[in-house]
Amino acid sequence: MAERLAIVDYGSGNLRSAAKAFERAASDRGVAVAVAVTARAEDIARADRIVLPGVGAFGDCRAGLDALPGMVEALEESVRKRGVPFLGICVGMQLMATRGLEHGEHKGLGWIGGTVAAIEPKDRSLKVPHMGWNDLRLKAPSHPLLAGLAPGSHAYFVHSFALSPDNPEDAIATVEYGGSIVATVARDNIAGTQFHPEKSQAVGLALISNFLGWRP
Repeated sequence: MAERLAIVDYGSGNLRSAAKAFERAASDRGVAVAVAVTARAEDIARADRIVLPGVGAFGDCRAGLDALPGMVEALEESVRKRGVPFLGICVGMQLMATRGLEHGEHKGLGWIGGTVAAIEPKDRSLKVPHMGWNDLRLKAPSHPLLAGLAPGSHAYFVHSFALSPDNPEDAIATVEYGGSIVATVARDNIAGTQFHPEKSQAVGLALISNFLGWRP
């Protein structure tokens, strides 16, 4: 029986490209995964894996999530209480934080203690947003999500804000951009990438494949 993977549609994110990337990774891995893009809380409640994408401002994304009837409650029940594997992408990862400081202060889901704040590169010649390919620094290379990834693997970033977790051990990969920026977080059954795996070619597909096989 195919696993059910739900990609949350709350008006933000590269939904089509994300769905295609997960479908391709499942095919390459040889596993049966039914990928559904959904805005319905009941689909989240039945899912075996959940993906929260995100593009745009933190506050707008949180408002979009809150606007879906029962969605935040379904995520809390499935992810935090039942332990369903969860992956947040870009702002989807940032929403796991305690708060975001983009255009005012906004409350996050509070799953990863920390704050999302503006990137301030020490090298003023570096432009913000941080956009393009950059090398991953693997802090926890033994983590299942990073299996098979080599230090210096290239991933694609587009962001002006970044998550700083209260517990440094929650960051399993970073990237250098005028200072260290968190690229991947993981704790228990929840994980997130600041980069876009659906745009990161072989590295992104490898991480997605690892997520599909992850049994936290």
